[in-house]
Amino acid sequence: MLLSPSMLILASQSPRRREILTNAGFEFEVRPAHVEEIPLPDESPSDYVLRLAREKAAAVSAAGGDFVLAADTTVTVSGHILEKPHSAGDAARMLRLLSGRMHEVLTGVCLCHSGREWSGVATTRVHFMDMEEDEILAYAASGEPMDKAGGYAIQGLASRFIDRIEGCYFNVVGLPVSLVHRFLKEAGYGTPADR
Repeated sequence: MLLSPSMLILASQSPRRREILTNAGFEFEVRPAHVEEIPLPDESPSDYVLRLAREKAAAVSAAGGDFVLAADTTVTVSGHILEKPHSAGDAARMLRLLSGRMHEVLTGVCLCHSGREWSGVATTRVHFMDMEEDEILAYAASGEPMDKAGGYAIQGLASRFIDRIEGCYFNVVGLPVSLVHRFLKEAGYGTPADR
């Protein structure tokens, strides 16, 4: 229950973002935004995810007092942006790049309310253990990588390959919930747990 009749609208169809918000005690409505996700020439990964989050928030229709939350997540390793894989072979290619290395997960977050915007980028460093080729192929064939930026799910089968993280775990899952909570508080939104 909100403190006002305004609604929180999640501009995403991601089941992971829905689960994170639900588990954190937020009530919301899902209205997916459909935005083309292609980096602009010479666009940095952080600029890319922030631009997409802003475009997604702008693409969703809402009443004037509603809160619209949008996010976009990508994985970068050695300057390369790794989006969602197109096939098991593409997932295996990504996993070979991640194996035995550190990479960054970036999520752009944008909250819009009453003509104002709160936005930022959360970054988490993830360290992968060395993966054997048979482990890479088996994980790629599992189907789990297919709708995940970077081709893996930290909360799933890939957890066995992750040595450590530096930063927000939920950012790697798809939504840095503490950053979202801070933006919502600054925007005047409240949940029953906040009272």
